Amino acid sequence: MKFIIQTLSLMLVCFACQFFLPWWSMAIAAFLLGYFFNNKKGQSFFAGLLGVGILWFAMAYYIDTATDSILTEKMNKLLPLNTFLLTTIIGGLVGGLATLSGSLFNKRKTSKYY
Repeated sequence: MKFIIQTLSLMLVCFACQFFLPWWSMAIAAFLLGYFFNNKKGQSFFAGLLGVGILWFAMAYYIDTATDSILTEKMNKLLPLNTFLLTTIIGGLVGGLATLSGSLFNKRKTSKYY
């Protein structure tokens, strides 16, 4: 249950951050949410991967349909990959690694080896 709440709150907070701030602000928000929720390492990474990946896919799809896929057609000519898949992977990895870093930073503070 904590994983689902973390994923949904990550999607909501990252959407709000990206609406008003640059794209990299979602990494700061993901780091802070990873620190706050303090899940296990794998759960934190996959919450960030899913939350930000789905968010970036939805935002790319919305922009694509709103602009009649002008940019998507040009990007598909430049890159032989699907641009939606590439966008989802990049956003998901950034979100997952930032959330994992926040979770590990919280655990570092309580480690006996620190």
